[in-house]
Amino acid sequence: MRAMRLEGLGQPLKLSQVPALPPNAGQVQIAVSACAVCRTDLHVVDGELPNPKLPIIPGHEIVGRVSALGAGVTHLKLGERVGVPWLGWACGTCKFCQRGSENLCAMARFTGYQIDGGFASETTADARFVFPLPDSYSDEEAAPLLCAGVIGWRALKTASPASRLGLYGFGAAAHIVVQVAKSRGQEVFAFVRPGDDKARAFALSMGAVWAGGSDQASPQPLDAAIIFAPIGQLVPAALRAVQPGGTVVCGGIHMSDIPSFPYSLLWGERTVRSVANLCRRDAEEFLAFAATTNIHVTTVRYPLTEANMALSDLRSGRLTGAAVLLP
Repeated sequence: MRAMRLEGLGQPLKLSQVPALPPNAGQVQIAVSACAVCRTDLHVVDGELPNPKLPIIPGHEIVGRVSALGAGVTHLKLGERVGVPWLGWACGTCKFCQRGSENLCAMARFTGYQIDGGFASETTADARFVFPLPDSYSDEEAAPLLCAGVIGWRALKTASPASRLGLYGFGAAAHIVVQVAKSRGQEVFAFVRPGDDKARAFALSMGAVWAGGSDQASPQPLDAAIIFAPIGQLVPAALRAVQPGGTVVCGGIHMSDIPSFPYSLLWGERTVRSVANLCRRDAEEFLAFAATTNIHVTTVRYPLTEANMALSDLRSGRLTGAAVLLP
């Protein structure tokens, strides 16, 4: 199969011909038709996440069709369109797995990080973490739902209830979250990179009631805020924006150091929480919601061989919406 592989941290991905692995018991093989590019992929490539498997094929927002079934897989069928997210394996026996919080499993492994992912023409995945997709989305549109959508959904649940919601960083996840929040009657205030008029206009077009720079004060007190940008200094800014009793959710897997801030910003029963990975329940809930709701997914398509360009565009902030690789 063709794959864009990371052979060393900080190096460009390399187009390679590698063996396609047949599925073991409990696995499926998938012919990849689309794979979105996530900021987490960038963190892996740039060496900001520790101890990836090397070489590794990145990519964890995978859409494709089941091409082979491993022994014991009965809930999926050959030719079925499915998606593969970030969480790719969990032990199933620890206390976290037993209570449905497999995202916190100490043995968990992740797609495109410890398990070869979807920057390829084929992939193999644990069938427990493979999900049928709504028919109302094309392959290209469905790919960002597997992380931007599911992680956004988990972050939104963590931030709820909130009549006024702030979103810091307006990329792939935020442009989906704003639509979900708006459908629930929430007002969304978008905080973008200072001076980025394109991102500001994009946020307003997606349904934000206000959009401004992340260096600006919120025009109204917020009930909660979600930080998608991996910038620690946004935590004090978000705490200033939320009113007493409010919640600040850190939605990324990596963030620069959070600077010190006065206790008065936290006082008043404000809460700072992180969102770690995702649970299967999150994927099931969000994909069911997406099947009944018309979410507009904005994508920028790239051939598989231009994965490095997609990562560069994401790194520099040139993207509007989600980058998607098409093998």
